[in-house]
Amino acid sequence: MSVVEREKLLEVKNLKKHFKVGRNAVLKAVDNVSFDIYKGETLGLVGESGCGKSTTGRTIIRLYDATDGTVKYDGTDVHGKKSTSELKTFNRKMQMIFQDPYASLNPRMTIKDIIAEGIDIHGLAKSSKEREERVYELLETVGLNKSHASRYPHEFSGGQRQRIGIARALAVDPDFIIADEPISALDVSIQAQVVNLMMKLQKERGLTYLFIAHDLSMVKHISDRVGVMYLGNMVELAGSDELYEEPLHPYTQALLSAIPVPDPEIERNRERIAIKGELPSPIDPPSGCRFRTRCQFATDVCASTAPKWQEAREGHWVACHIYDKEVNMGNKQ
Repeated sequence: MSVVEREKLLEVKNLKKHFKVGRNAVLKAVDNVSFDIYKGETLGLVGESGCGKSTTGRTIIRLYDATDGTVKYDGTDVHGKKSTSELKTFNRKMQMIFQDPYASLNPRMTIKDIIAEGIDIHGLAKSSKEREERVYELLETVGLNKSHASRYPHEFSGGQRQRIGIARALAVDPDFIIADEPISALDVSIQAQVVNLMMKLQKERGLTYLFIAHDLSMVKHISDRVGVMYLGNMVELAGSDELYEEPLHPYTQALLSAIPVPDPEIERNRERIAIKGELPSPIDPPSGCRFRTRCQFATDVCASTAPKWQEAREGHWVACHIYDKEVNMGNKQ
């Protein structure tokens, strides 16, 4: 089913999250980002460290207040003024899985109490027995057993702790989960297990994911569509297969050219696109296009004018002057 026929669950429009640094400086972590997420899909969000992808996720779920822009979840403004009961309802619908599965779990709480915390807050169990049975069921759902319920986080491996984090997120029956680099702290051998578990849960429960990561090959495996961020901006967004096979933005092309290929013959003959220079500071980003200082195709217009976020092909969005018809027509005249 094409995204056109599907129902929007999340609408992010012109989202900004700026942080004050010192007296006068402002760090523009997320700056004018727009995208939609459709019910039942996984949107992957990738980019270099410091590009703003995690801040985007945390602002969507209201761990950070937005500086500007709107986030609508199922048609309701997430950052609008809400009553306590409205916020409670919203928090149940949207959950988060964090990058560090140890830091995100209270070391003084048993696994049973960690998983049941959301159940208690939202009053989802009528008795202690029902609460306990619910925790046991969630542990089994994520591949653990009920004997683990009485243990503490330090008694588990990284992969097991992340499974506990997933069980905690599932405890309140959410519709939407933001996974903030959920596999980056895990061994490579465990990463695929966690991703496959998430895909299985999505099919069984009809979940919608925002999957934030820097591992491009794993993002392709799990995502229906992929968005690419650079220095606080979204630079490209397309279906997973299309983005990986025909990337439009020079930054995306360079990122994908760096992914290793298992076949030694193909790997030896591949053309690598090097990104020159250092990543600029989000406190003082370049004028115009933020990627221009590292782009081999940069021209004068890239320095003076920020590229539009536009649909270059059906369902394929990009922010680059190469695909800006107005700019290119002006150059021809």
